[in-house]
Amino acid sequence: MEKTLIIFKPDAVNRGIVGEVLTRFERVGLKIVGTKMLKPDYDHFYEHYEGIGTLKTRKGEEIFETQLQEMQQGPVIAMVLEGVDAVELVRKLVGTTEPKSAAPGTIRGDFAHMSYGHAAAAKRGTPNVIHASADAAEAEKEVAHWFKPEELVAYDIIHSHYTQPKV
Repeated sequence: MEKTLIIFKPDAVNRGIVGEVLTRFERVGLKIVGTKMLKPDYDHFYEHYEGIGTLKTRKGEEIFETQLQEMQQGPVIAMVLEGVDAVELVRKLVGTTEPKSAAPGTIRGDFAHMSYGHAAAAKRGTPNVIHASADAAEAEKEVAHWFKPEELVAYDIIHSHYTQPKV
């Protein structure tokens, strides 16, 4: 089974929509194997967004710094989800990074609407509800950055009957 990281960003936590969003992941059969609420410092986010995600390298210093400021506006909830093709499935459910461009029915399409242009003009990061690992390699690094191995729990859910090979 594949694992992936999601982070409910401060805008999701502060708006009280975490449960509603989380339900979408559970309904498709993804299993929560790790969860915690925390308020990471700048260095933790720096490693996440640049050390792993190379945001500053790809998008520049200004976008990077506004993103880190946005992420420090309140607590976040980090979760590890597990399932068949979990990274790809989560990315599909979440929708495109820019909320304005996200399709209706996706998490960002249903719960956010800000454009990159508006966020840039306001000199802030784009509140887009949730972070999702971009690919399997990134997911593995992100999970290790946010969770110790002993913080992840193995257990079976009803969907396991349909996703596990028959012995």
